Amino acid sequence: MREKSTWWRGAFLTLYLVFAILPLYWMLNMSFKTNTEIVSTLTLWPRDFTFEHYRTIFTDPAWYSGYINSLIYVVINTVVSLAVALPAAYAFSRYRFIGDKHVFFWLLTNRMTPPAVFLLPFFQLYSSFGLMDTHLAVALAHLVFNVPLAVWILEGFMSGVPREIDETAYVDGYSFPRFFLTIFLPLIKSGVGVAAFFCFMFSWVELLLARTLTSVNAKPIVATMTRTVSASGMDWGVLAAAGVLTIVPGGIVIWFVRHYIAKGFAMGRV
Repeated sequence: MREKSTWWRGAFLTLYLVFAILPLYWMLNMSFKTNTEIVSTLTLWPRDFTFEHYRTIFTDPAWYSGYINSLIYVVINTVVSLAVALPAAYAFSRYRFIGDKHVFFWLLTNRMTPPAVFLLPFFQLYSSFGLMDTHLAVALAHLVFNVPLAVWILEGFMSGVPREIDETAYVDGYSFPRFFLTIFLPLIKSGVGVAAFFCFMFSWVELLLARTLTSVNAKPIVATMTRTVSASGMDWGVLAAAGVLTIVPGGIVIWFVRHYIAKGFAMGRV
């Protein structure tokens, strides 16, 4: 009976992995095929292997600039989100003040709200201040949903650190900045890694705000990928190659914070 149960678990895990990996493999497979082969036949691997689609992305400014633009505003957003969320999360975890729970809930409602709700206010505000089609515009807009998420994650990690550590540091003569940077921050580095990962990923994949607030100079790759239709039809090969390259930054981030993510799930805050 035990061997049968183990067999079923192994079979289920195998089917799940195939189900999860198949779309990624199929997109990678399409990226090395010609458009004629993609639309005409169903093949498990390319018959006419080609790097032409990747060459198009790396040589066409309209494509590779999209990746650069996305990385710029995503990095800005992640850094600013953490810089704002760290002191805010510390305040929520260590102090009690009038309306603290209401403010915390209000922050979370911003994360629950669809981006389309903020689209018109951001568009009018940025048009008035001349911020349209800039990396800063998208980075600031994404703070609306990334800061609440980072505060929520970091507050859980900070609440797990005993208050006695703060009091001991103050007794030893530590100033708050020195205590926070040298003692407290290393204790919650797992939470910082988890928060940075989610801020990066949510900003990287967001489409509506990034597409509406940019046009040429700061147009992200997610917006460029929606404009692959031409007179000859959809350029499936280039779109698949762009999709493969879009996964690479996220994969790199996951590689560096994989241990922190595991700890975040273990602590039950993620």
